Amino acid sequence: MQVLRHTTTVATVMLAAIVLGACSSSGPAPGPAQHDAPVDRSHWPAETPASGLVKGMELPLEAYLPSYADQVTVDTALRTLQTRCMAEYGLTVDLPRPGANPPPYSNALGIERRYGITDRAQAEKYGYGVPKEQTHSLDSVEEGLSGIEVEVLTGHTKPDLSPPKGAEGDGAYISGSNTGPARAEYRGRKLREGGCEGASKRRLGMNEEDAGQVQLLAATSHSESRSDKPVEKALKDWSACMKKRGRSAADPYRAMDQAYAKGDGTTQDAIELALDDIDCKERTRLVEVWFAQESKVQKRLIEENKGRLTAVKKRMSEVLAAAKAVR
Repeated sequence: MQVLRHTTTVATVMLAAIVLGACSSSGPAPGPAQHDAPVDRSHWPAETPASGLVKGMELPLEAYLPSYADQVTVDTALRTLQTRCMAEYGLTVDLPRPGANPPPYSNALGIERRYGITDRAQAEKYGYGVPKEQTHSLDSVEEGLSGIEVEVLTGHTKPDLSPPKGAEGDGAYISGSNTGPARAEYRGRKLREGGCEGASKRRLGMNEEDAGQVQLLAATSHSESRSDKPVEKALKDWSACMKKRGRSAADPYRAMDQAYAKGDGTTQDAIELALDDIDCKERTRLVEVWFAQESKVQKRLIEENKGRLTAVKKRMSEVLAAAKAVR
Protein backbone atom coordinates (compact mmCIF):
# COMPACT_ATOMS: atom_id res chain seq x y z
CA MET A 1 0.00 0.00 0.00
CA GLN A 2 1.19 3.46 -0.80
CA VAL A 3 2.01 5.81 2.06
CA LEU A 4 3.02 9.23 0.82
CA ARG A 5 5.69 11.21 2.59
CA HIS A 6 5.23 14.76 3.82
CA THR A 7 1.66 14.10 4.91
CA THR A 8 0.29 14.31 8.42
CA THR A 9 -1.55 11.52 10.17
CA VAL A 10 -5.13 11.99 8.99
CA ALA A 11 -4.11 12.77 5.42
CA THR A 12 -1.99 9.63 5.27
CA VAL A 13 -4.85 7.49 6.56
CA MET A 14 -7.27 8.97 4.01
CA LEU A 15 -4.89 8.48 1.10
CA ALA A 16 -4.07 4.95 2.20
CA ALA A 17 -7.76 4.08 2.46
CA ILE A 18 -8.45 5.43 -1.02
CA VAL A 19 -5.58 3.48 -2.56
CA LEU A 20 -6.63 0.34 -0.74
CA GLY A 21 -10.18 0.78 -2.02
CA ALA A 22 -8.92 1.23 -5.54
CA CYS A 23 -6.93 -1.99 -5.40
CA SER A 24 -9.48 -4.20 -3.69
CA SER A 25 -12.97 -5.27 -4.60
CA SER A 26 -13.77 -6.54 -1.15
CA GLY A 27 -16.89 -5.67 0.77
CA PRO A 28 -19.63 -7.23 2.86
CA ALA A 29 -21.13 -10.44 1.55
CA PRO A 30 -24.38 -9.93 -0.38
CA GLY A 31 -27.69 -11.46 0.60
CA PRO A 32 -28.97 -14.60 -1.12
CA ALA A 33 -31.09 -12.63 -3.60
CA GLN A 34 -28.00 -10.78 -4.80
CA HIS A 35 -25.70 -13.77 -5.08
CA ASP A 36 -26.24 -14.53 -8.77
CA ALA A 37 -27.35 -11.08 -9.93
CA PRO A 38 -25.04 -9.29 -12.40
CA VAL A 39 -22.80 -6.69 -10.80
CA ASP A 40 -24.14 -3.19 -11.42
CA ARG A 41 -21.31 -1.42 -13.22
CA SER A 42 -23.21 1.87 -13.38
CA HIS A 43 -21.90 2.65 -9.88
CA TRP A 44 -18.28 2.06 -10.79
CA PRO A 45 -16.13 5.20 -10.70
CA ALA A 46 -14.52 6.40 -13.91
CA GLU A 47 -10.99 5.13 -14.56
CA THR A 48 -9.90 8.72 -15.20
CA PRO A 49 -11.51 11.49 -13.10
CA ALA A 50 -14.49 13.01 -14.88
CA SER A 51 -14.81 16.12 -12.72
CA GLY A 52 -12.93 18.40 -10.37
CA LEU A 53 -9.47 19.90 -10.61
CA VAL A 54 -7.95 16.57 -11.68
CA LYS A 55 -10.44 15.95 -14.50
CA GLY A 56 -8.78 13.87 -17.23
CA MET A 57 -5.49 13.54 -15.31
CA GLU A 58 -3.63 10.24 -15.24
CA LEU A 59 -0.09 9.77 -13.94
CA PRO A 60 2.34 7.74 -16.10
CA LEU A 61 2.81 4.96 -13.52
CA GLU A 62 -0.90 4.08 -13.77
CA ALA A 63 0.04 2.09 -16.87
CA TYR A 64 1.86 -0.39 -14.63
CA LEU A 65 -1.04 -0.99 -12.24
CA PRO A 66 -4.31 -2.82 -13.03
CA SER A 67 -7.41 -0.87 -13.93
CA TYR A 68 -10.40 -1.29 -11.65
CA ALA A 69 -12.19 -3.43 -14.27
CA ASP A 70 -9.16 -5.72 -14.60
CA GLN A 71 -8.81 -5.92 -10.82
CA VAL A 72 -12.45 -7.01 -10.55
CA THR A 73 -11.78 -9.72 -13.15
CA VAL A 74 -8.84 -11.02 -11.14
CA ASP A 75 -10.72 -10.78 -7.83
CA THR A 76 -13.69 -12.64 -9.35
CA ALA A 77 -11.40 -15.50 -10.37
CA LEU A 78 -9.84 -15.51 -6.90
CA ARG A 79 -13.29 -15.65 -5.30
CA THR A 80 -14.22 -18.65 -7.46
CA LEU A 81 -10.99 -20.48 -6.63
CA GLN A 82 -11.22 -19.67 -2.93
CA THR A 83 -14.84 -20.84 -2.71
CA ARG A 84 -13.93 -24.15 -4.37
CA CYS A 85 -10.93 -24.55 -2.11
CA MET A 86 -13.04 -23.93 1.01
CA ALA A 87 -15.56 -26.52 -0.20
CA GLU A 88 -12.80 -29.14 -0.17
CA TYR A 89 -12.77 -28.69 3.61
CA GLY A 90 -16.54 -28.96 3.83
CA LEU A 91 -16.98 -25.22 4.27
CA THR A 92 -19.57 -23.29 2.29
CA VAL A 93 -18.90 -19.54 2.31
CA ASP A 94 -20.43 -16.64 0.42
CA LEU A 95 -17.43 -14.40 -0.12
CA PRO A 96 -17.87 -10.75 -1.19
CA ARG A 97 -18.67 -10.24 -4.86
CA PRO A 98 -15.96 -8.20 -6.59
CA GLY A 99 -17.32 -5.01 -8.09
CA ALA A 100 -20.50 -5.01 -6.00
CA ASN A 101 -19.13 -2.40 -3.58
CA PRO A 102 -16.80 -0.18 -5.60
CA PRO A 103 -14.47 2.33 -3.96
CA PRO A 104 -15.02 6.08 -4.43
CA TYR A 105 -12.13 6.27 -6.90
CA SER A 106 -10.82 3.61 -9.25
CA ASN A 107 -7.39 4.77 -10.36
CA ALA A 108 -4.68 3.00 -8.39
CA LEU A 109 -2.71 6.13 -7.44
CA GLY A 110 -5.64 8.01 -5.91
CA ILE A 111 -5.20 11.09 -8.08
CA GLU A 112 -8.46 12.57 -6.74
CA ARG A 113 -6.84 13.18 -3.35
CA ARG A 114 -3.18 12.82 -4.16
CA TYR A 115 -2.74 16.58 -3.81
CA GLY A 116 -5.54 16.98 -1.30
CA ILE A 117 -9.25 17.41 -1.98
CA THR A 118 -10.03 18.48 -5.56
CA ASP A 119 -13.74 18.11 -6.35
CA ARG A 120 -15.90 21.10 -5.41
CA ALA A 121 -19.23 19.34 -5.94
CA GLN A 122 -18.25 16.60 -3.49
CA ALA A 123 -16.81 19.11 -1.05
CA GLU A 124 -20.11 21.01 -0.98
CA LYS A 125 -21.85 17.83 0.21
CA TYR A 126 -19.26 15.96 2.24
CA GLY A 127 -16.41 18.35 3.01
CA TYR A 128 -13.30 16.19 3.31
CA GLY A 129 -15.32 13.05 4.00
CA VAL A 130 -16.37 10.17 1.79
CA PRO A 131 -19.97 8.85 1.82
CA LYS A 132 -20.19 5.72 3.96
CA GLU A 133 -21.78 3.73 1.15
CA GLN A 134 -18.56 4.27 -0.83
CA THR A 135 -16.32 2.81 1.89
CA HIS A 136 -17.72 -0.73 1.97
CA SER A 137 -14.82 -1.85 -0.24
CA LEU A 138 -12.69 -1.48 2.92
CA ASP A 139 -14.88 -3.70 5.10
CA SER A 140 -13.13 -6.75 6.52
CA VAL A 141 -14.03 -10.03 4.84
CA GLU A 142 -12.90 -11.87 7.96
CA GLU A 143 -15.47 -10.17 10.18
CA GLY A 144 -18.32 -12.22 8.69
CA LEU A 145 -16.52 -15.57 8.87
CA SER A 146 -16.14 -18.03 11.72
CA GLY A 147 -12.75 -18.69 13.27
CA ILE A 148 -12.17 -21.93 11.37
CA GLU A 149 -13.32 -20.36 8.10
CA VAL A 150 -10.76 -17.58 8.53
CA GLU A 151 -8.02 -20.12 9.26
CA VAL A 152 -8.77 -22.21 6.17
CA LEU A 153 -9.16 -19.13 3.99
CA THR A 154 -6.13 -17.14 5.16
CA GLY A 155 -3.74 -19.49 6.92
CA HIS A 156 -3.91 -17.46 10.14
CA THR A 157 -6.29 -17.16 13.08
CA LYS A 158 -9.16 -14.68 13.05
CA PRO A 159 -7.98 -11.24 14.21
CA ASP A 160 -9.64 -9.36 17.03
CA LEU A 161 -11.68 -6.77 15.13
CA SER A 162 -12.91 -4.90 18.19
CA PRO A 163 -11.51 -1.40 18.91
CA PRO A 164 -8.69 -1.41 21.45
CA LYS A 165 -9.52 -0.20 24.95
CA GLY A 166 -9.80 3.58 25.04
CA ALA A 167 -9.96 3.94 21.24
CA GLU A 168 -12.36 6.46 19.76
CA GLY A 169 -14.80 5.81 16.94
CA ASP A 170 -17.06 2.91 16.07
CA GLY A 171 -15.13 1.43 13.16
CA ALA A 172 -13.56 -2.00 13.21
CA TYR A 173 -10.00 -2.20 14.42
CA ILE A 174 -7.79 -4.42 12.28
CA SER A 175 -4.27 -5.28 13.32
CA GLY A 176 -1.89 -7.68 11.65
CA SER A 177 -0.22 -8.27 15.00
CA ASN A 178 -3.18 -9.96 16.69
CA THR A 179 -3.29 -13.13 14.59
CA GLY A 180 -1.41 -16.40 14.88
CA PRO A 181 -0.69 -19.35 12.61
CA ALA A 182 -3.67 -21.46 11.61
CA ARG A 183 -3.99 -25.09 12.69
CA ALA A 184 -2.06 -27.56 10.55
CA GLU A 185 -5.09 -29.42 9.25
CA TYR A 186 -8.88 -29.50 9.34
CA ARG A 187 -11.08 -32.57 8.92
CA GLY A 188 -8.02 -34.63 8.07
CA ARG A 189 -6.93 -32.35 5.26
CA LYS A 190 -3.75 -30.28 5.50
CA LEU A 191 -4.27 -26.53 5.20
CA ARG A 192 -2.62 -24.77 2.27
CA GLU A 193 0.29 -22.43 2.75
CA GLY A 194 -1.32 -19.01 3.12
CA GLY A 195 -4.71 -20.72 3.21
CA CYS A 196 -7.06 -20.89 0.25
CA GLU A 197 -6.21 -17.26 -0.46
CA GLY A 198 -2.53 -18.07 -0.92
CA ALA A 199 -3.26 -21.15 -3.02
CA SER A 200 -5.62 -19.19 -5.29
CA LYS A 201 -3.09 -16.41 -5.83
CA ARG A 202 -0.40 -18.94 -6.71
CA ARG A 203 -2.82 -20.58 -9.16
CA LEU A 204 -3.07 -17.26 -11.04
CA GLY A 205 0.67 -16.64 -10.81
CA MET A 206 0.26 -13.45 -8.80
CA ASN A 207 3.34 -11.64 -7.53
CA GLU A 208 2.14 -9.28 -4.82
CA GLU A 209 5.50 -7.52 -4.77
CA ASP A 210 4.77 -6.06 -8.21
CA ALA A 211 2.19 -3.54 -7.06
CA GLY A 212 4.37 -2.68 -4.08
CA GLN A 213 7.30 -1.84 -6.34
CA VAL A 214 5.18 0.45 -8.48
CA GLN A 215 3.61 2.11 -5.45
CA LEU A 216 7.08 2.69 -4.00
CA LEU A 217 8.10 4.50 -7.18
CA ALA A 218 4.88 6.52 -6.95
CA ALA A 219 5.69 7.49 -3.37
CA THR A 220 9.14 8.57 -4.54
CA SER A 221 7.72 10.69 -7.36
CA HIS A 222 5.30 12.39 -4.97
CA SER A 223 8.06 13.17 -2.48
CA GLU A 224 10.56 14.37 -5.09
CA SER A 225 8.07 16.52 -6.97
CA ARG A 226 7.01 18.27 -3.80
CA SER A 227 10.54 19.61 -3.44
CA ASP A 228 10.60 21.02 -6.98
CA LYS A 229 10.64 24.80 -7.06
CA PRO A 230 7.39 25.22 -9.06
CA VAL A 231 5.53 23.05 -6.53
CA GLU A 232 7.10 24.78 -3.53
CA LYS A 233 6.04 28.16 -4.96
CA ALA A 234 2.51 26.92 -5.67
CA LEU A 235 2.24 25.57 -2.11
CA LYS A 236 3.37 28.91 -0.67
CA ASP A 237 0.86 30.73 -2.88
CA TRP A 238 -1.88 28.32 -1.79
CA SER A 239 -1.02 28.84 1.90
CA ALA A 240 -1.03 32.64 1.42
CA CYS A 241 -4.42 32.41 -0.30
CA MET A 242 -5.78 30.39 2.62
CA LYS A 243 -4.38 32.90 5.09
CA LYS A 244 -6.32 35.70 3.40
CA ARG A 245 -9.44 33.65 4.10
CA GLY A 246 -8.55 33.31 7.77
CA ARG A 247 -7.11 29.82 7.41
CA SER A 248 -3.72 28.67 8.67
CA ALA A 249 -2.29 25.64 6.87
CA ALA A 250 1.11 25.03 5.30
CA ASP A 251 -0.25 22.49 2.82
CA PRO A 252 -3.52 20.77 1.82
CA TYR A 253 -2.84 17.76 4.06
CA ARG A 254 -2.72 19.92 7.16
CA ALA A 255 -5.99 21.50 6.11
CA MET A 256 -7.42 18.00 5.97
CA ASP A 257 -6.03 17.30 9.44
CA GLN A 258 -7.81 20.37 10.75
CA ALA A 259 -11.10 19.16 9.29
CA TYR A 260 -10.82 15.74 10.92
CA ALA A 261 -9.63 17.12 14.25
CA LYS A 262 -13.21 18.25 14.94
CA GLY A 263 -15.16 15.32 13.56
CA ASP A 264 -15.47 13.07 10.53
CA GLY A 265 -14.57 15.73 7.98
CA THR A 266 -18.19 16.43 7.03
CA THR A 267 -19.12 19.15 9.53
CA GLN A 268 -20.20 22.57 8.26
CA ASP A 269 -16.84 23.99 9.31
CA ALA A 270 -15.08 21.23 7.39
CA ILE A 271 -17.20 21.91 4.30
CA GLU A 272 -16.34 25.61 4.39
CA LEU A 273 -12.66 24.79 4.88
CA ALA A 274 -12.75 22.33 1.97
CA LEU A 275 -14.31 24.92 -0.33
CA ASP A 276 -11.66 27.49 0.60
CA ASP A 277 -9.02 24.83 0.04
CA ILE A 278 -10.31 24.03 -3.46
CA ASP A 279 -10.81 27.68 -4.39
CA CYS A 280 -7.20 28.44 -3.42
CA LYS A 281 -5.97 25.43 -5.39
CA GLU A 282 -7.82 26.70 -8.43
CA ARG A 283 -6.55 30.26 -7.97
CA THR A 284 -2.91 29.18 -7.56
CA ARG A 285 -3.04 26.28 -10.09
CA LEU A 286 -1.47 24.08 -7.38
CA VAL A 287 -2.90 20.80 -8.66
CA GLU A 288 -2.03 21.56 -12.27
CA VAL A 289 1.55 22.50 -11.35
CA TRP A 290 2.09 19.54 -9.02
CA PHE A 291 0.65 17.04 -11.49
CA ALA A 292 2.92 18.35 -14.26
CA GLN A 293 6.02 18.14 -12.08
CA GLU A 294 5.19 14.69 -10.73
CA SER A 295 4.50 13.41 -14.23
CA LYS A 296 8.01 14.48 -15.23
CA VAL A 297 9.52 12.67 -12.25
CA GLN A 298 7.52 9.52 -13.00
CA LYS A 299 8.59 9.48 -16.64
CA ARG A 300 12.21 9.63 -15.48
CA LEU A 301 11.64 6.84 -12.95
CA ILE A 302 9.96 4.70 -15.61
CA GLU A 303 12.98 5.12 -17.88
CA GLU A 304 15.36 4.29 -15.02
CA ASN A 305 13.36 1.17 -14.10
CA LYS A 306 12.30 0.13 -17.59
CA GLY A 307 13.34 -3.53 -17.30
CA ARG A 308 11.66 -4.10 -13.97
CA LEU A 309 8.46 -2.30 -14.98
CA THR A 310 8.26 -4.16 -18.29
CA ALA A 311 8.40 -7.41 -16.34
CA VAL A 312 5.68 -6.16 -13.97
CA LYS A 313 3.42 -5.28 -16.89
CA LYS A 314 4.03 -8.68 -18.52
CA ARG A 315 3.14 -10.54 -15.32
CA MET A 316 0.07 -8.35 -14.88
CA SER A 317 -1.09 -9.37 -18.36
CA GLU A 318 -0.43 -13.05 -17.62
CA VAL A 319 -2.38 -12.91 -14.33
CA LEU A 320 -5.33 -11.29 -16.13
CA ALA A 321 -5.28 -13.99 -18.80
CA ALA A 322 -5.17 -16.72 -16.14
CA ALA A 323 -8.08 -15.07 -14.32
CA LYS A 324 -10.18 -14.97 -17.49
CA ALA A 325 -9.56 -18.69 -17.96
CA VAL A 326 -11.11 -19.59 -14.59
CA ARG A 327 -14.63 -20.91 -15.04
